[in-house]
Amino acid sequence: MADVTELLDSGERLDVPELRALQLQRLRACLRHAYENVPFHRASFDRAGVRPEDCRTLADLARFPFTSKEDLRGTYPFGMFAVPRERIRRIHASSGTTGRPTIVGYTDRDLSLWADMVARSLRAAGARPGDVVHVAYGYGLFTGGLGAHYGAERLGCTVVPASGGMTARQVQLIQDLRPRIIMVTPSYMLTLLDEFERQGVDPRSTSLEVGVFGAEPWTEEMRRKIEERCGIDAVDIYGLSEVIGPGVAQECVETKDGPHIWEDHFFPEVVDPITGEVLPDGEEGELVFTSLTKEAMPVIRYRTRDVTRLLPGTARVFRRMQRITGRTDDMVILRGVNVFPTQIEEIVLRTAGVAPHFQLRLTREGRSDALTVRAEARPDAGPAVREAAARAIGVAVKDGIGVSVGVEIVEPGSLERSVGKIKRIVDLRA
Repeated sequence: MADVTELLDSGERLDVPELRALQLQRLRACLRHAYENVPFHRASFDRAGVRPEDCRTLADLARFPFTSKEDLRGTYPFGMFAVPRERIRRIHASSGTTGRPTIVGYTDRDLSLWADMVARSLRAAGARPGDVVHVAYGYGLFTGGLGAHYGAERLGCTVVPASGGMTARQVQLIQDLRPRIIMVTPSYMLTLLDEFERQGVDPRSTSLEVGVFGAEPWTEEMRRKIEERCGIDAVDIYGLSEVIGPGVAQECVETKDGPHIWEDHFFPEVVDPITGEVLPDGEEGELVFTSLTKEAMPVIRYRTRDVTRLLPGTARVFRRMQRITGRTDDMVILRGVNVFPTQIEEIVLRTAGVAPHFQLRLTREGRSDALTVRAEARPDAGPAVREAAARAIGVAVKDGIGVSVGVEIVEPGSLERSVGKIKRIVDLRA
């Protein structure tokens, strides 16, 4: 295989001074585009007392106001578009499970950029032209399936558009069509591995070599489990529909040390989630993105709610983001302690006798909130092993996170399986 440096596109070959100069040029153009064509941004800038020409350095971006998901919902459906409706070629949307969905529009150029970024991401993950790519992200308004699909085609791959669901059929397709790459949420990959084993097929015997996992937070422990069970390289792809979709950042297979952000198109900041102050690289906070090249719907300082830190580049010149440790809107504050589902996941995955399927249930006991970890037993785990697992999880949560929780070890296969983004928290307090 060719040296990976021979495969880099022109954007990946920039040095740091060239990258920063390009970012500033594109940032100033994006701010002008948003101010001149989106009434929301014009009003927001005016209230903050800033205009596009006030951005003379990259650090000046901190003077501009944030955009939130609530702002996108408040301008539903087309209030954030910066081009006439007849130039919109595609619309995607969030699920809208907590309110109105957020609508995202794309011009022809936006769709081409998106395909380029996913192709770049897949190449960084180890995919090459001619590979067969099994796409098990959901198709439709969710950006995962179509984003992965067109990016893989742009790279020159053969795409199997499996989407989500029909798990037994997907296992059969993987055996018959022999894909080298699979793109899927990590939680659904676990479901696929369970189905392989249920059918008596060793997942390590398949043609799969690389898994590109995204759309939900996952841990190093889950990476280790998936790689051990399937014999693949598991790498992280990051994106969100409001910014463009999958392909905002990608982990490189040769280092597996966190996704590199494609900074020539998406400018990252990490801020204090309470004060909004921009934090130095290396400090943990909330990830914020400004698009640099989007036409239909430029985003200015969009608060992702994802918790991470920015780190120096390794395999690429672009900065990396630490694996997402959780979301500020997914965090449970239990008796004054911040708890993220990923912290529980790490504990469950290293506990003997339990499967990698769990759920957190929030209830109200008197005046206090209570959290119960429900984890599935492995089929071969007897009563004594299950009791030991429950004790081990409870002790590990108390010692590692600092809060007492209930633990229930439930029957194998009794928790709902994910075919997309998994819902880890069930809030029964109401």
